[in-house]
Amino acid sequence: MYRKEKLDIMIQKELSQALLKELDLPSDIVVTVTRVEVSSNGFSAKVYISVLPSEKNEQILKTLTRKVYFIQQALNKKLKIRPVPRIEFVKEKKTEEASRIELLLKQIKDLEKK
Repeated sequence: MYRKEKLDIMIQKELSQALLKELDLPSDIVVTVTRVEVSSNGFSAKVYISVLPSEKNEQILKTLTRKVYFIQQALNKKLKIRPVPRIEFVKEKKTEEASRIELLLKQIKDLEKK
């Protein structure tokens, strides 16, 4: 595995843990770090977030953006690399697309049965 891929996985794991500790979320909201993409120079990282229920997506992204300093600090303490990439939270669209495709396939299947 290449260094960048290892770094992506390592940051994803540590951020998942940090989000559990830093965010005080209601029990009906689930936030998942689906993937991390570290830039080629290693100075920044896009962190893709999936939220269930999806209606809470914007609210959670705003909360994460407000708390990015504290989350970044927690990440800096855990990772033994320098520089630690600056994180940016992004809404994950691939999971929404996948669920939409599944719904369309189910509808097609139901139509074929009739």
